[in-house]
Amino acid sequence: MGIMDDAKEAAETTGRKIKEAWEDTTDKIGDKVDEMKADANVKKAEAERDSVEARNDFKEKLRDEE
Repeated sequence: MGIMDDAKEAAETTGRKIKEAWEDTTDKIGDKVDEMKADANVKKAEAERDSVEARNDFKEKLRDEE
């Protein structure tokens, strides 16, 4: 029965390692998605900032011309 116990233990260990690898992979994917969303939000905020600055500069030039 020792061989059967060893095989069962090996199968359980393999199953546990596969499960852990799957969980690690899904965590890494989730982290990467979060990172990409954060980068997109930063780029959007920077574009809005640049737009506001350009608009303000234009308004300032119009005021100076008056």
